Amino acid sequence: MDVYEAIKVRKSVREFADKDIPEETLMRLLNAARLAPSASNRQEWRFVVVRDAETRRKLAVAAKNQTFVGEAPVVLACCAETNGHVMTCGQPCYPIDVAIAMDHLTLCAAAEGLGTCWIGAFDETKVKEILGIPPEIRVVELMPVGYPKTPGAVTKSRIPLDKMVRRERWA
Repeated sequence: MDVYEAIKVRKSVREFADKDIPEETLMRLLNAARLAPSASNRQEWRFVVVRDAETRRKLAVAAKNQTFVGEAPVVLACCAETNGHVMTCGQPCYPIDVAIAMDHLTLCAAAEGLGTCWIGAFDETKVKEILGIPPEIRVVELMPVGYPKTPGAVTKSRIPLDKMVRRERWA
């Protein structure tokens, strides 16, 4: 599957099949994240891979009781080991860089027949406590990963290009 097809078929999955992810497949996904670009090549992303069922259940509770999070065979805690560097444009690096890495991972997951879901609704303090993450590390997102219970693409509602693209200037 090429990257354009992966972009088309990627969807947020909230129901996972009862099927484990082979370790070599998971390593390919994590390597795709590792190869992502980052501001000044800081590579601040760090990942906690959670396969243990009880720990995944606890993460689901910390994720505002979104039970599907714990039903995926793998939950990634996508973190940043950061000094809080801010780019000259005024944006902090770490949330953007972690998001880029995770986007690489989600597209590769789609190419592997896996589903993912970006989770931003969680209690960072509880997640850190559950996973033993030090206070100076930021948890940017959680991402359940698994084989979708219902494979296949979905129709995506997106605004048309002419409503979002400007040429040369805003006005």
